[in-house]
Amino acid sequence: MFNPFQKLKESLAKTKDNIFGKISQVVSRRTIDDALIDEIEQILIEADVGVKATARLIEAIKVKSRQRNLTEGDEIIALLKEEIAAILSKEDAELFPASPAKPVVWLIVGVNGVGKTTTIGKLATYFAGQGKKVVIGACDTFRAAAIEQVSIWAQRSGVDIIKTQQDADPAAVAFDAASASRARGVDLLLIDTAGRLHTKGQFMDELQKIKRVILKAVPDSPVCSKLILDGTTGQNALSQVKVFTDAVGCDGLIITKLDGTAKGGIIIAIAEELGVPVDFIGLGEGIDDLQRFDSRKFAEALFS
Repeated sequence: MFNPFQKLKESLAKTKDNIFGKISQVVSRRTIDDALIDEIEQILIEADVGVKATARLIEAIKVKSRQRNLTEGDEIIALLKEEIAAILSKEDAELFPASPAKPVVWLIVGVNGVGKTTTIGKLATYFAGQGKKVVIGACDTFRAAAIEQVSIWAQRSGVDIIKTQQDADPAAVAFDAASASRARGVDLLLIDTAGRLHTKGQFMDELQKIKRVILKAVPDSPVCSKLILDGTTGQNALSQVKVFTDAVGCDGLIITKLDGTAKGGIIIAIAEELGVPVDFIGLGEGIDDLQRFDSRKFAEALFS
């Protein structure tokens, strides 16, 4: 029988080893001193935990070890687990804003290669399975075969899709998808957009245009920007969040490819530095490998 928590633990194994495995080695049979704390700080930075989160963790080690009269290096592990759990335990995101207007629109954005189309298909399956009426708007008219790929996912998920031919104006497709979804009483409209380099201003301008026309089509509906990040990216993910937030906002993150990477510490960095909620995490290619992010379970899997 499929066990989601076991899948989460297995997927985070390399991240766990990259943080706690290395720290466990350096603290073994040592006393707490400045040299040991410096080594731990270096491990955390290299594990993509981020500068701000690392500074918080190191300060906690220094203060709490004095307060509790801790002297043995092994005792640092419990301190770290406690503080990381606190960072991750910020309130998990509400997926649907409180609004009577339909549809809720999710503008799915991200750089090239993060797995947007596949994730949209998994999201459609997830929400359709909860009884939501879902439509996909195929607004990636730039990449060859993108419309065909997302159409296959729509068919697998049993949801409707609104699409046109390649090279059509993506904003026009978005307007049609939003208008049709409103007329049909759709609960959730997932807008697929072309992957774009976050350093290219003209592509970000196109995203802004797509969002503007959606707001014109469904002015009373919540329009949420959901950024997909590749979990193997590491610290570059922080700059991606900042740039996309400046362009179209960022109401939530979906972090893919966490299985098999040692860079899952980036979730700690994002939680501490940006405060943007993580909605889902991708743990593999299977249809059930997109999991709703639960900060408590994530921390438990990372520590257990």
